[in-house]
Amino acid sequence: MQRIVVTGGAGFLGSHLCDNLLARGYEVVCLDNLITGSPDNIAHLKSYSSFHFIRHDVTQFIDVEGPVDAVLHFASPASPVDYLEMPIQTLKVGSLGTHKALGLARSKKARFLLASTSEVYGDPLVNPQTEDYWGHVNPIGPRGVYDEAKRFAEAMTRAYGRYHRMDTRIVRIFNTYGPRMRPRDGRVVSNFIVQALAGEPLTIYGTGEQTRSFCYVTDLIDGILRLLEADESEDLALPFNIGNPEERTVADLARRILELTGGTSEIVIRPLPEDDPRVRCPDISRARGYLDWSPSVGIDEGLGLTIEYFREALA
Repeated sequence: MQRIVVTGGAGFLGSHLCDNLLARGYEVVCLDNLITGSPDNIAHLKSYSSFHFIRHDVTQFIDVEGPVDAVLHFASPASPVDYLEMPIQTLKVGSLGTHKALGLARSKKARFLLASTSEVYGDPLVNPQTEDYWGHVNPIGPRGVYDEAKRFAEAMTRAYGRYHRMDTRIVRIFNTYGPRMRPRDGRVVSNFIVQALAGEPLTIYGTGEQTRSFCYVTDLIDGILRLLEADESEDLALPFNIGNPEERTVADLARRILELTGGTSEIVIRPLPEDDPRVRCPDISRARGYLDWSPSVGIDEGLGLTIEYFREALA
């Protein structure tokens, strides 16, 4: 592979993906409408002759001149604040956007990789979650606009793979954190860090005993690129969980962030949002077996790097 299209390439994960692809010698075409992405995330890439930015809404027909070897579909609102404020756009990018991105990959005879999410498991009744678990999702709840958009995107991706005999791959991304997250975007890590640095109370929704599994962004990108670059195989067409299997409570995360920031904020409790998952933890046996991947960045190291990023960004 030489030339790769990344939709949503100006977002948190997409921009890190562009960084790493360029470092590996690929030519990268970044598509983003900048609704949730930011030009700041890719400003440092404009000096690369092998990097090209196109402002485009992927729910519209996608035309990229020249050859394309792979299409990585990462465009989508991905934080609760975003997809609750933009429910229709979220559904459209998961359905129409995936269809257009798959159409581009088909026309170019390119490999296709879909960024799906652990949200396809909903509020799971099994823990940890394996890829063959079908999930427990409320399709008409407020979170359903994101959950069902990604579930549909997976179904569309597999249908294209079977019907058009395309090389398609699906990564189910679990909670990820690191530099370039947006302040107060509704994700628990960025919310807690920004609140702690500002001396504000840390807001926990529910009892704080609900669990999450937090993966540092460099580990996540490594897993995704291993999936992208693996030789074609039927086994790779099925979804892969990529995330950190170390499960912890939200309350424990809040305490760790206070310790690492030196903050003295109090912790306040608010009602749990509708359909908020009570547990979330990936079984990464498939990723270990097929990709020889597992995360290596510990929670304190990753949080320390993320806190330093926010210190500078908020200064």
